[in-house]
Amino acid sequence: MDRTTIDLWVGIFVALGVAALLGLAMKVGNLTSSKIGDTYSVSAAFENIGSLKPHAPVKSAGVVVGRVDSITFDSSKYEAIVKINIDKRYPFPKDTFANIYTAGLLGEQYVGLEAGGDEDTLKNGDKIIKTQDAVVLEKMISQFLFSKASENKSDDKSDDGSNSKATKAKSTELGAAPF
Repeated sequence: MDRTTIDLWVGIFVALGVAALLGLAMKVGNLTSSKIGDTYSVSAAFENIGSLKPHAPVKSAGVVVGRVDSITFDSSKYEAIVKINIDKRYPFPKDTFANIYTAGLLGEQYVGLEAGGDEDTLKNGDKIIKTQDAVVLEKMISQFLFSKASENKSDDKSDDGSNSKATKAKSTELGAAPF
């Protein structure tokens, strides 16, 4: 093979690699086209939306039924107002629950809709009243650690003064012993 043929093949592989990276970036950023046709818009108020972003999927039963349009802050109630566009093919009852879930342990966040039993359906401009905030992993970990720390403090206080020194000495010995 001559030099120009090798350069041509290298150029083709580099171009394919750049195209693949661009496609992956679009997929991760939720910027790929969605098959959502005509939509109706509803809103929901949350005290904590975690890291929910505009263009995040809105799912029901695992199926994408819409997208998050915008997120604003209501300074009078200190809540995040999430505007959601839902495909008109999917009517939801007025008593639908809107929850914020995380895909996987550290994945993207999305809005999950759980249909209620009301006969009236949501219309354009309606507000979803029943919402559940995002579960923030850092907050759960700190609550767990704080509860463990308070349990340890209460255990130390429950010992009477005569046994506490002996117990601490014994635990130190056990901690220093090789396994």
